[in-house]
Amino acid sequence: MKPMPTMVAVCVLLVGLLRTALVISPAAALSATGLKPVPPLRASKPSVAATAPPEARLETRLMRYPDISKDSVVFVYAGDLWVSPRAGGLARRLTAHPGDELFPKFSPDGKWIAFTGEYDGNTDVYVIPSEGGEPRRLTFHPGDDFVLGWTPDSKKILFRSNRASALARYQRLFLVSLEGGLPEMLPVPRASLTSFSPDAQRIAYTSTSQEFRTWKRYRGGWSPAIGIYDLKKNTYEELPRGKGMDMFPMWHGNTIYFISDRDGTMNLYRYDLGSKQTRQLTSYQEYDVKWPSLGPDAIVYENGGLLYALDLASEKTSKIPISVASDVITARPEIKSVAARIRTFNLSPSGVRAVFEARGDIVTIPVEHGSARNLTASPGVHELNPVWSPDGKWIAYLSDRTGEYEIYLRPQKGGDEVRVTSDGGVYRYGPLWSPDNKKLLYWDKKLRLWYVDIEKKQPVQIDQGEYGDIEGGDWSPDSRWAAYAKPGPNLSSAIYLYSLEQKKIFPVTDGFYDDTNPVFDHNGKYLYFLSQRFFYPSAGRFDQRFNYYSTTGIFAVTLKADEASPFALQSDEEKEAAEKDDKKKNDTE
Repeated sequence: MKPMPTMVAVCVLLVGLLRTALVISPAAALSATGLKPVPPLRASKPSVAATAPPEARLETRLMRYPDISKDSVVFVYAGDLWVSPRAGGLARRLTAHPGDELFPKFSPDGKWIAFTGEYDGNTDVYVIPSEGGEPRRLTFHPGDDFVLGWTPDSKKILFRSNRASALARYQRLFLVSLEGGLPEMLPVPRASLTSFSPDAQRIAYTSTSQEFRTWKRYRGGWSPAIGIYDLKKNTYEELPRGKGMDMFPMWHGNTIYFISDRDGTMNLYRYDLGSKQTRQLTSYQEYDVKWPSLGPDAIVYENGGLLYALDLASEKTSKIPISVASDVITARPEIKSVAARIRTFNLSPSGVRAVFEARGDIVTIPVEHGSARNLTASPGVHELNPVWSPDGKWIAYLSDRTGEYEIYLRPQKGGDEVRVTSDGGVYRYGPLWSPDNKKLLYWDKKLRLWYVDIEKKQPVQIDQGEYGDIEGGDWSPDSRWAAYAKPGPNLSSAIYLYSLEQKKIFPVTDGFYDDTNPVFDHNGKYLYFLSQRFFYPSAGRFDQRFNYYSTTGIFAVTLKADEASPFALQSDEEKEAAEKDDKKKNDTE
């Protein structure tokens, strides 16, 4: 086997990649905006959207953080505030600052919109006339201030902030006057999403919230009940809890509306304070209800990137068909440097080129002579984890072209891609080539390890984990064995070998220590791996306890019973006088 190129070659490749750029295509740019043609609207009169230029008659998606008044809807699109008629139509931009505007809220009288602005290097509360105008800053603290709503009299803005928290991980509630001045902190030790009662004497709130988390169906300690706190009497009570996470309390009359994923998907519910009964209002199954916001007679929310309104009287939901005629400047085709977007790379067998994944494309770069080749050039498709075949012919990688990650091959000089797997349904890792250029090893988020023959294209499951991700390791030089690490009940990984011929798994280590990253030596005699089995306690400098550093070492096991250990025990022994005389005599003869 030829020696691996030095790190100098890698540095040269990285410098070369600085000159490499990808072109974002117009088709991908349009798809990135989330726009698609609007279906015909049933109306007796032409709507604003219908009379707009053709390029503006598009139904817009990716609208976030909506709020609703008696005649308008305000929302965030591409980091700016937009407002549209409540019935839908062409939206009008309210802000255009390079900083993000978030969480807009109409005042109850409809005259103002409060929002969180990331202006001047900080995150603060701003207010703007609902018809548009210059934003006015109301808070000036270096902490993050997030707008929640208004007091019912439209005189003060409610916001949450970590400005007074001993730990920045939790927030407290504050009120700031529409006219400005020092904010007033409410007597709640920890709070997040909050809504005032109609008389402003009580609040419905959650002590923590997970609206920015990407996990689903969370049932842990960060899923508190919705509480009701009386600001005058200093009393507290909780709404009945379901099995899911309850968020976004919205107080209207004698009812508290909220969203919950107790049925598996976030939907709208209502809790009647008189009857103490909870009732489900929506029944979405595909997408969660996100960022609901209460208006005078309706709740607006996002679902699947579109905006909907729930009429409180009839409890019927209707879509709000909004068209944003934006210049979508960030979606224009452009040439982008990919030097800062490199995620994975691999060297060619001889080290004369390297393959990189950057911005979802697969690119090869020469060490000295030649030009870069973008092998995939596929805007809208994400390729990753490229790896060169040992014979230098193919480059294997993962691609989500079908909507799920599958393994593909492509000739290293360019050409049509070859699909190897067709059973994707979960995030995958790898692949790793076998030395005979015929098989690929990969693993997935369901804790499974696989290999696939590139000709047969029939994946074979090697093992199934129970306690954590299986880490695909290495192929034996003869391509007949695969080594890998799998976590056990104590969450420490053990090393295993899988025989492709016997279809059998053999444990190499017992999992008492944490053993990972198995690698075969080039002759197939030894298996090297990392293990955390060094325990050298070091006294702490600031407290009276021991710390353990540098616990990991490189270890090896022999793969044949009759193979001598490269680390066989040795012992220097003192020889007796007779042995010394014999040795001296032999040396002189």
